[in-house]
Amino acid sequence: MEKTQINPWTWQDRRGFSQAWKVTGAQSVIFVSGQTSVSADGQVMHEGDFSAQVRLAFENLRTVLAAAGASLDNVVKLGVFLVDMSRLPEYGAARAEFFTGKQPASTAVGVTSLAAPGLLVEIEAIAVV
Repeated sequence: MEKTQINPWTWQDRRGFSQAWKVTGAQSVIFVSGQTSVSADGQVMHEGDFSAQVRLAFENLRTVLAAAGASLDNVVKLGVFLVDMSRLPEYGAARAEFFTGKQPASTAVGVTSLAAPGLLVEIEAIAVV
């Protein structure tokens, strides 16, 4: 499999994402549902703590990817849904703990609420292996 980063401009480098990834020769594509700050038994965790919710959502994403035979290194696209868009820089700082080097293509969307009360962030992904 070959992944080629597509960035026709340079400004996105300052914002921590890629415009696109071209993938050739992949065996599988994995579409991961939105991951949130929930425990293994489905309980909302870290109510009111945005950074902790982001980290747990990324940990849950890593767990789902591992179960599918992939890792965070295989992610080519992230989507994040934020109840408060002013937290986007804080999200980006937490994301940097999980994604280093060339960044996935990304979309950030502000929403009024998520699936369960107390959730502040939801992260979905597309990975290729």
